[in-house]
Parts: sequence; structure tokens; C-alpha cells
Amino acid sequence: MNAPVTALRIPDHDVHPQFPARWSPRAFSAETMTEAEVLRLLEAARWAPSALNLQPWRFVYGLRGDAGFAAILSALVPFNAGWAKEAAALIAVGSKTTRTAQDGSEVANATHAFDTGAAWANLALQAHLAGYVAHGMSGFDPARAASALHLPDGHAIHAIVAVGRQGDPAQLDDTLRAREVPSPRVPLNTIAFHGRFPG
Repeated sequence: MNAPVTALRIPDHDVHPQFPARWSPRAFSAETMTEAEVLRLLEAARWAPSALNLQPWRFVYGLRGDAGFAAILSALVPFNAGWAKEAAALIAVGSKTTRTAQDGSEVANATHAFDTGAAWANLALQAHLAGYVAHGMSGFDPARAASALHLPDGHAIHAIVAVGRQGDPAQLDDTLRAREVPSPRVPLNTIAFHGRFPG
């Protein structure tokens, strides 16, 4: 169940309805996901644009009830863990921060985070199209995540994503329930400028 476009989600210009209709709830149903269903989301992420076709994104996922899910959940701050534990799957989104130069050495990849953001967007939109919700979180302990997930050198974790079917907001505490609505966006003319930044 994905929320319809509301008065808070009316685009300034004509775009496909999937964009304003996608949002990030915190209430999840008890429904589970199969590994194949999670891999379908990651397949969409795999096809994101990538500078030099380096494809720096990396994902670690777990299904509710398995050890991978518990490891990812352990890295979340308590506020996020409190509701994300009900998700059907958790996905850690990371990237390889270096690239292999022509001489075989590892050098910094300046676009690793930008490209990985594009992959996350693909994942979120595929989840929405498949009837799931995906909520990305920056509220996690990077050191704990690195340890729990055996993060290799030269890699970074950017976010953790909770995925599942949308649940009843009544299961959330009062504070979260009040926030369980699609958020608005600032007007386009405050973030996009013709020719140069204002000033």
C-alpha cells in the first residue's frame, strides 16, 4: 500500500507519478520478503549510471530473522532500530572509495558516493514500483557497521535502508505516528537556477 499523491506532494512540473508518490514510511507490516525479492531491488540498483562504468556501489542485505539482518540492525542508532526492526529486510549501502589506475595502483574515486546515491535511488524507485516502501537512514554507527559487516579497507558505508510492505501507523509511538505522512519538497526555484547561483 503506497500513499497517493497528496496536496503536500504536487510537483511544480509534470513528472511521472512514481516520483511524488514515493516516500519513506516507518511503519512496516509483518509480511516477509524473499531473497529473490530483495535481489530484484538490487538488480535495479546495479543499472544506475556510473562514472567510467566503475560501479562502486556495494550492498549487504539481511532478511528479518536472519544473522545478516541482526548484524545490520545492531549498527543503527536506538531511535532507528526501534522501528526498523519490523522491516522485512535491511540493506547496508556502501561503496568502494578507490579505483584501480592504469598502473595498477589504487587511487581515490571522487565520484563513488555520487554514483552510489544514484544506485540507491534506483533501489528506492524499484521498491515503490513493486509495492514496497524503502526508508534510507544515516542514523547508524559507522564503526559498528564496519565491524559487524566486515567492511573491507577502501570502502565506506553511506546508509542503511529498511524495506518492506507499508504497515499500520497505529503500531508506532505517538511521536512517530504524527510524522507518518509523506513529506513536502521545497519549490524547484529555490534549488535550481539558470546560468549561475543567485547572489
